[in-house]
Amino acid sequence: MNVHSSLGTGFLEAVYSEVLEIEFKKNNIPFEKEKKLEIFFNGEKLNKTYRVDFLCFNEIIIELKSVSFLHDNFSKQLQNYLKATNKKLGILINFGEKSLKYKRIINL
Repeated sequence: MNVHSSLGTGFLEAVYSEVLEIEFKKNNIPFEKEKKLEIFFNGEKLNKTYRVDFLCFNEIIIELKSVSFLHDNFSKQLQNYLKATNKKLGILINFGEKSLKYKRIINL
């Protein structure tokens, strides 16, 4: 990804988020940044909301990290976001490693 190859590692997540926002705009990718999503339990809307880093195409949750290792908890967190918000696809992106790492999470 252009963002990782241009910046490399070592920046805060907020920096990668801002640069990714620029790239989304440049490539005409519809998105909402720091989007609050409603949470449902057995079809009933809860008062609590989740705030995701990006919601693209109104369907894909993008979660960013800038850590040296993608722990399983990050994948589980994204899986919970997908289940609770009834979204089908999430992408976990880590800018903190030497090579860009990403993981596609599907809510079945």
